[in-house]
Amino acid sequence: MLRINPPYENPKAVAFCEAFLHSARPKYIFGRNIWAESISKSVEIDGFIDDFTTERSYLGKPIVPIEAVPDDALVVVVVIGKPLLAEKRVRKFQFDSLDYFSFFKYSGLPLEPIMFWEGMKEDIDLHRNRYEWIYGMLADQTSRNQMYHILNFRYSYDLDYMRGFENKEDRQYFEDFLGLERANEVFVDIGAYDGYTSEEFIKRSPSYRKVFLFEPETDNMRKAEERLKSYANIHYFQTGLSDRKEILRFDISGSSSKISENGSVQIPVDRLDDLVDEEVTFIKMDIEGAEREAIEGAKSLIRRYHPKLAISVYHRKDDFWKIPEQILEIRDDYRIYLRHYTEGISETIMFFIPECR
Repeated sequence: MLRINPPYENPKAVAFCEAFLHSARPKYIFGRNIWAESISKSVEIDGFIDDFTTERSYLGKPIVPIEAVPDDALVVVVVIGKPLLAEKRVRKFQFDSLDYFSFFKYSGLPLEPIMFWEGMKEDIDLHRNRYEWIYGMLADQTSRNQMYHILNFRYSYDLDYMRGFENKEDRQYFEDFLGLERANEVFVDIGAYDGYTSEEFIKRSPSYRKVFLFEPETDNMRKAEERLKSYANIHYFQTGLSDRKEILRFDISGSSSKISENGSVQIPVDRLDDLVDEEVTFIKMDIEGAEREAIEGAKSLIRRYHPKLAISVYHRKDDFWKIPEQILEIRDDYRIYLRHYTEGISETIMFFIPECR
């Protein structure tokens, strides 16, 4: 049974927040991002800590190296992607520090929410039976352990649940249980970014038959074509995938580029079923929250060819249960695994392995 633990109050975090809001001690923020900016709007701080810049100020406050921070300072660490590495860094010094997750929970300030988490706690409470269902469907203990820790992290904002996770993005999408063949695989790389994932696939399946690469952003596509120029049978599609053919707005922000109503450019999207009309054996999909629409547009291929699937499930609050529900409605003969590839909020992948293979 999936156990969601009741959140408990952390007295040290509560005391830190009280001091950060009301004491005269020096106050700093470790990192610079939207979460740092949201704190600086509510609290008068002394500066930002950033050891990897030549800039001297940010949002009107000085940028200082960590060695310059006073021992009696209070430091909020706003690193979201690699919070344990950031924690390890600040704990070498005598000042007091707290992660953003706890600060968000206990400060009571109107802060920027954690990316991907809005409404997650409420969804777990409302659809507990669906989370129990997918937890029971998972094929191995590693999947169940990781789901337990990720959901409890999102539910409680307690970073302790992530201890034991590592940043292993070099292995993302590729696990031994995929059973990739060295020859004759046909790979569909949806959200290919700069072609890195397709190249990693080729390393594992060097005698592949074809690669279909989908990436809507022009600069990313140029990088992918350059990276993969020495490989044969790569079919490039500068388009996004969805459940219909249309033009959407697109927000360009590197590997986190995504469809957005406020996007700066327009991109075409289409159905995979209308663009690929042949057997595929492995589909990888990581498209910043548009996975469900793309799955809907790939139903015929999935139903007909029963490919292996690696699909990100961390962008929307209910991806953990809605995406497997959607896949199993198309075909119910899949084994399901889950793996998380960072120590932070992102890169949770759900794998669907055909039972008949």
